[in-house]
Amino acid sequence: MAMAPNEAMTVKEAITLAQGEGLSRLEAHMLLLHACGLSPHDRAWVLTHTDTVLTAQAQVRWKAFVQRRRNLEPIAYITGIKEFFGLQLHVDKRVLDPRPETETLVEWALSCVADISEPRIADLGTGSGAIALALKHTRRDAQVVAVDASPEALEVANANAHRLGLEIANYGGHWFAPLAGQTFDLIVSNPPYVAAGDAHLASLHHEPLSALVAGPDGLDALRQIVAQAGRHLQPGAWLLMEHGFDQSQAAHDLLHNQGFVAVQSRPDLAGILRCTGGQWPRVK
Repeated sequence: MAMAPNEAMTVKEAITLAQGEGLSRLEAHMLLLHACGLSPHDRAWVLTHTDTVLTAQAQVRWKAFVQRRRNLEPIAYITGIKEFFGLQLHVDKRVLDPRPETETLVEWALSCVADISEPRIADLGTGSGAIALALKHTRRDAQVVAVDASPEALEVANANAHRLGLEIANYGGHWFAPLAGQTFDLIVSNPPYVAAGDAHLASLHHEPLSALVAGPDGLDALRQIVAQAGRHLQPGAWLLMEHGFDQSQAAHDLLHNQGFVAVQSRPDLAGILRCTGGQWPRVK
Protein backbone atom coordinates (compact mmCIF):
# COMPACT_ATOMS: atom_id res chain seq x y z
CA MET A 1 0.00 0.00 0.00
CA ALA A 2 1.28 3.43 -0.90
CA MET A 3 1.69 4.79 2.60
CA ALA A 4 4.66 4.95 4.97
CA PRO A 5 4.42 2.43 7.85
CA ASN A 6 4.05 5.10 10.56
CA GLU A 7 2.10 7.70 8.60
CA ALA A 8 -1.18 8.69 10.23
CA MET A 9 -4.30 7.59 8.38
CA THR A 10 -7.87 8.79 8.60
CA VAL A 11 -10.93 6.63 8.18
CA LYS A 12 -11.59 8.18 4.77
CA GLU A 13 -8.03 7.54 3.60
CA ALA A 14 -8.18 3.94 4.78
CA ILE A 15 -11.39 3.30 2.86
CA THR A 16 -10.00 4.91 -0.29
CA LEU A 17 -6.80 2.87 -0.10
CA ALA A 18 -8.69 -0.37 0.50
CA GLN A 19 -10.85 0.24 -2.55
CA GLY A 20 -7.69 0.96 -4.51
CA GLU A 21 -6.50 -2.49 -3.50
CA GLY A 22 -9.55 -4.03 -5.15
CA LEU A 23 -11.92 -4.31 -2.18
CA SER A 24 -15.55 -3.30 -2.52
CA ARG A 25 -16.82 -0.37 -0.49
CA LEU A 26 -18.76 -2.73 1.76
CA GLU A 27 -15.70 -4.93 2.35
CA ALA A 28 -13.56 -1.87 3.12
CA HIS A 29 -16.10 -0.65 5.67
CA MET A 30 -16.44 -4.04 7.37
CA LEU A 31 -12.70 -4.62 7.70
CA LEU A 32 -12.02 -1.11 8.98
CA LEU A 33 -14.72 -1.45 11.62
CA HIS A 34 -13.32 -4.82 12.67
CA ALA A 35 -9.81 -3.31 12.90
CA CYS A 36 -11.20 -0.60 15.17
CA GLY A 37 -12.92 -3.12 17.45
CA LEU A 38 -16.40 -2.16 16.30
CA SER A 39 -19.21 -4.23 14.83
CA PRO A 40 -18.55 -4.94 11.13
CA HIS A 41 -22.15 -3.89 10.49
CA ASP A 42 -21.89 -0.42 12.08
CA ARG A 43 -21.39 1.38 8.78
CA ALA A 44 -22.98 4.56 10.12
CA TRP A 45 -19.84 5.03 12.24
CA VAL A 46 -17.64 4.99 9.14
CA LEU A 47 -19.80 7.59 7.41
CA THR A 48 -19.80 9.94 10.41
CA HIS A 49 -16.11 9.57 11.35
CA THR A 50 -14.36 10.10 8.03
CA ASP A 51 -11.77 12.48 9.56
CA THR A 52 -11.02 10.29 12.60
CA VAL A 53 -7.37 9.24 12.70
CA LEU A 54 -6.81 5.54 13.22
CA THR A 55 -4.76 4.42 16.18
CA ALA A 56 -1.45 2.77 15.36
CA GLN A 57 -2.84 -0.60 16.46
CA ALA A 58 -5.99 -0.23 14.35
CA GLN A 59 -3.90 0.75 11.34
CA VAL A 60 -1.68 -2.33 11.65
CA ARG A 61 -4.72 -4.58 12.03
CA TRP A 62 -6.47 -2.93 9.09
CA LYS A 63 -3.51 -3.41 6.75
CA ALA A 64 -3.27 -7.09 7.73
CA PHE A 65 -7.00 -7.57 7.11
CA VAL A 66 -6.84 -5.92 3.68
CA GLN A 67 -3.91 -8.14 2.70
CA ARG A 68 -5.81 -11.25 3.79
CA ARG A 69 -8.82 -10.18 1.75
CA ARG A 70 -6.62 -9.50 -1.29
CA ASN A 71 -5.53 -13.12 -0.92
CA LEU A 72 -9.22 -14.09 -1.35
CA GLU A 73 -9.79 -15.05 2.28
CA PRO A 74 -13.52 -14.75 3.04
CA ILE A 75 -14.56 -11.71 5.05
CA ALA A 76 -16.28 -14.05 7.51
CA TYR A 77 -12.96 -15.74 8.38
CA ILE A 78 -11.32 -12.37 8.98
CA THR A 79 -14.08 -10.99 11.19
CA GLY A 80 -15.04 -14.39 12.63
CA ILE A 81 -18.73 -13.59 12.13
CA LYS A 82 -21.29 -14.33 9.42
CA GLU A 83 -24.94 -13.40 9.48
CA PHE A 84 -27.23 -16.13 8.19
CA PHE A 85 -31.02 -16.11 8.27
CA GLY A 86 -30.97 -13.41 10.95
CA LEU A 87 -28.47 -15.27 13.17
CA GLN A 88 -24.90 -14.21 13.89
CA LEU A 89 -22.72 -17.27 13.48
CA HIS A 90 -19.10 -17.62 14.48
CA VAL A 91 -17.12 -19.17 11.63
CA ASP A 92 -13.51 -19.96 10.82
CA LYS A 93 -11.44 -22.12 8.49
CA ARG A 94 -12.84 -25.32 9.99
CA VAL A 95 -16.13 -24.77 8.14
CA LEU A 96 -17.45 -23.31 4.91
CA ASP A 97 -18.37 -19.65 4.84
CA PRO A 98 -22.22 -19.79 4.79
CA ARG A 99 -23.62 -18.37 1.54
CA PRO A 100 -26.75 -16.20 1.26
CA GLU A 101 -28.17 -18.52 -1.42
CA THR A 102 -28.41 -21.30 1.16
CA GLU A 103 -31.21 -19.32 2.81
CA THR A 104 -33.35 -20.53 -0.13
CA LEU A 105 -32.97 -24.06 1.23
CA VAL A 106 -34.00 -22.95 4.74
CA GLU A 107 -37.12 -21.16 3.49
CA TRP A 108 -38.19 -24.18 1.46
CA ALA A 109 -37.51 -26.51 4.38
CA LEU A 110 -39.67 -24.44 6.71
CA SER A 111 -42.56 -24.57 4.26
CA CYS A 112 -42.30 -28.37 4.10
CA VAL A 113 -42.88 -28.76 7.85
CA ALA A 114 -45.22 -25.80 8.35
CA ASP A 115 -48.17 -28.09 9.16
CA ILE A 116 -46.25 -30.65 11.22
CA SER A 117 -46.15 -30.36 15.00
CA GLU A 118 -42.74 -31.03 16.57
CA PRO A 119 -41.15 -32.12 13.28
CA ARG A 120 -38.01 -34.25 13.28
CA ILE A 121 -35.43 -32.70 10.96
CA ALA A 122 -31.96 -33.89 9.95
CA ASP A 123 -29.28 -31.58 8.51
CA LEU A 124 -26.54 -33.56 6.77
CA GLY A 125 -23.11 -31.94 6.50
CA THR A 126 -24.02 -29.21 8.95
CA GLY A 127 -20.66 -27.37 8.98
CA SER A 128 -21.10 -24.24 11.08
CA GLY A 129 -24.63 -25.39 11.94
CA ALA A 130 -26.12 -22.61 9.81
CA ILE A 131 -29.07 -24.55 8.38
CA ALA A 132 -29.84 -26.56 11.51
CA LEU A 133 -29.72 -23.50 13.74
CA ALA A 134 -31.81 -21.38 11.38
CA LEU A 135 -34.48 -24.10 11.35
CA LYS A 136 -34.40 -24.54 15.13
CA HIS A 137 -34.50 -20.80 15.74
CA THR A 138 -37.61 -20.46 13.56
CA ARG A 139 -39.29 -23.67 14.69
CA ARG A 140 -38.51 -23.98 18.40
CA ASP A 141 -40.70 -27.08 18.63
CA ALA A 142 -38.63 -28.96 16.05
CA GLN A 143 -36.26 -31.77 16.98
CA VAL A 144 -33.19 -30.98 14.89
CA VAL A 145 -30.33 -33.40 14.29
CA ALA A 146 -27.10 -32.18 12.70
CA VAL A 147 -24.51 -34.53 11.16
CA ASP A 148 -20.98 -33.88 9.98
CA ALA A 149 -18.01 -36.12 9.26
CA SER A 150 -15.60 -33.44 10.49
CA PRO A 151 -15.04 -33.26 14.28
CA GLU A 152 -13.70 -29.74 13.79
CA ALA A 153 -16.90 -28.65 12.06
CA LEU A 154 -19.02 -30.13 14.86
CA GLU A 155 -17.00 -28.09 17.37
CA VAL A 156 -18.01 -24.94 15.50
CA ALA A 157 -21.65 -26.03 15.24
CA ASN A 158 -21.78 -26.90 18.94
CA ALA A 159 -20.26 -23.57 19.92
CA ASN A 160 -22.76 -21.67 17.77
CA ALA A 161 -25.68 -23.63 19.22
CA HIS A 162 -24.51 -22.97 22.77
CA ARG A 163 -23.93 -19.26 22.17
CA LEU A 164 -27.34 -18.83 20.51
CA GLY A 165 -29.14 -20.89 23.15
CA LEU A 166 -30.48 -23.37 20.60
CA GLU A 167 -30.59 -27.08 21.32
CA ILE A 168 -29.68 -29.38 18.45
CA ALA A 169 -28.33 -32.94 18.55
CA ASN A 170 -24.95 -33.21 16.81
CA TYR A 171 -23.69 -36.50 15.41
CA GLY A 172 -20.25 -37.24 14.02
CA GLY A 173 -20.20 -39.43 10.94
CA HIS A 174 -20.60 -39.70 7.20
CA TRP A 175 -24.11 -38.77 6.02
CA PHE A 176 -26.60 -41.29 7.46
CA ALA A 177 -24.05 -43.53 9.19
CA PRO A 178 -24.76 -42.23 12.73
CA LEU A 179 -28.54 -42.16 12.20
CA ALA A 180 -29.26 -45.90 12.02
CA GLY A 181 -32.90 -46.62 12.84
CA GLN A 182 -33.92 -42.95 12.90
CA THR A 183 -36.57 -41.48 10.61
CA PHE A 184 -37.42 -37.85 9.94
CA ASP A 185 -40.16 -35.56 8.66
CA LEU A 186 -37.58 -33.63 6.66
CA ILE A 187 -33.96 -34.11 5.62
CA VAL A 188 -31.92 -31.19 4.31
CA SER A 189 -28.36 -31.00 3.08
CA ASN A 190 -25.91 -28.55 1.60
CA PRO A 191 -23.29 -31.15 0.66
CA PRO A 192 -20.06 -30.79 -1.31
CA TYR A 193 -20.93 -30.42 -4.99
CA VAL A 194 -17.85 -29.01 -6.74
CA ALA A 195 -16.11 -31.26 -9.27
CA ALA A 196 -12.49 -32.15 -8.57
CA GLY A 197 -10.35 -29.97 -10.80
CA ASP A 198 -13.00 -27.25 -11.15
CA ALA A 199 -11.35 -23.91 -11.96
CA HIS A 200 -13.35 -22.17 -9.20
CA LEU A 201 -11.46 -24.10 -6.51
CA ALA A 202 -8.47 -21.79 -6.92
CA SER A 203 -10.49 -18.92 -5.43
CA LEU A 204 -11.79 -21.12 -2.59
CA HIS A 205 -8.43 -22.30 -1.25
CA HIS A 206 -9.08 -20.93 2.25
CA GLU A 207 -12.13 -23.16 2.77
CA PRO A 208 -12.02 -26.88 3.72
CA LEU A 209 -11.64 -28.93 0.55
CA SER A 210 -13.63 -31.84 1.99
CA ALA A 211 -16.67 -29.57 2.28
CA LEU A 212 -16.39 -28.48 -1.36
CA VAL A 213 -15.34 -31.36 -3.60
CA ALA A 214 -17.49 -34.41 -4.40
CA GLY A 215 -15.73 -36.56 -6.97
CA PRO A 216 -14.94 -36.07 -10.65
CA ASP A 217 -18.35 -34.60 -11.54
CA GLY A 218 -19.30 -33.07 -8.19
CA LEU A 219 -22.23 -35.42 -7.73
CA ASP A 220 -20.81 -38.10 -5.43
CA ALA A 221 -22.35 -36.69 -2.24
CA LEU A 222 -25.73 -36.12 -3.87
CA ARG A 223 -25.74 -39.72 -5.12
CA GLN A 224 -24.98 -41.13 -1.67
CA ILE A 225 -27.57 -38.99 0.09
CA VAL A 226 -30.36 -39.77 -2.38
CA ALA A 227 -29.57 -43.50 -2.38
CA GLN A 228 -29.76 -43.76 1.42
CA ALA A 229 -32.44 -41.21 2.29
CA GLY A 230 -35.54 -43.36 1.75
CA ARG A 231 -34.92 -45.58 4.77
CA HIS A 232 -34.73 -42.46 6.98
CA LEU A 233 -37.80 -40.60 5.70
CA GLN A 234 -41.33 -40.87 6.98
CA PRO A 235 -43.94 -41.47 4.24
CA GLY A 236 -44.63 -38.10 2.63
CA ALA A 237 -41.47 -36.52 4.04
CA TRP A 238 -39.15 -34.36 1.92
CA LEU A 239 -35.48 -34.51 1.02
CA LEU A 240 -34.09 -31.10 0.02
CA MET A 241 -30.55 -30.54 -1.26
CA GLU A 242 -28.50 -27.57 -2.37
CA HIS A 243 -26.34 -28.10 -5.46
CA GLY A 244 -24.29 -26.36 -8.11
CA PHE A 245 -25.69 -23.85 -10.59
CA ASP A 246 -25.76 -26.46 -13.38
CA GLN A 247 -26.73 -29.58 -11.41
CA SER A 248 -30.51 -29.27 -11.06
CA GLN A 249 -31.27 -31.75 -13.85
CA ALA A 250 -28.80 -34.27 -12.45
CA ALA A 251 -30.40 -33.92 -9.02
CA HIS A 252 -33.86 -34.36 -10.59
CA ASP A 253 -32.73 -37.57 -12.27
CA LEU A 254 -31.20 -38.98 -9.09
CA LEU A 255 -34.40 -38.39 -7.12
CA HIS A 256 -36.71 -39.74 -9.81
CA ASN A 257 -34.61 -42.86 -10.24
CA GLN A 258 -34.71 -43.54 -6.51
CA GLY A 259 -38.51 -43.36 -6.40
CA PHE A 260 -39.10 -39.83 -5.09
CA VAL A 261 -42.22 -37.99 -6.25
CA ALA A 262 -43.13 -34.30 -6.69
CA VAL A 263 -39.50 -33.61 -7.63
CA GLN A 264 -38.86 -29.90 -8.15
CA SER A 265 -36.22 -27.17 -7.91
CA ARG A 266 -36.16 -23.71 -6.36
CA PRO A 267 -34.19 -20.65 -7.55
CA ASP A 268 -32.05 -18.44 -5.35
CA LEU A 269 -32.31 -14.64 -5.39
CA ALA A 270 -30.20 -14.54 -8.56
CA GLY A 271 -32.71 -16.79 -10.33
CA ILE A 272 -30.35 -19.79 -10.38
CA LEU A 273 -31.90 -23.19 -9.68
CA ARG A 274 -29.96 -23.77 -6.46
CA CYS A 275 -31.98 -26.41 -4.57
CA THR A 276 -33.76 -29.57 -5.65
CA GLY A 277 -35.98 -31.83 -3.59
CA GLY A 278 -38.43 -34.65 -3.70
CA GLN A 279 -41.08 -36.26 -1.52
CA TRP A 280 -40.83 -39.84 -0.32
CA PRO A 281 -44.01 -41.57 -1.50
CA ARG A 282 -46.72 -42.20 1.06
CA VAL A 283 -47.47 -45.65 -0.36
CA LYS A 284 -44.77 -47.86 -1.88
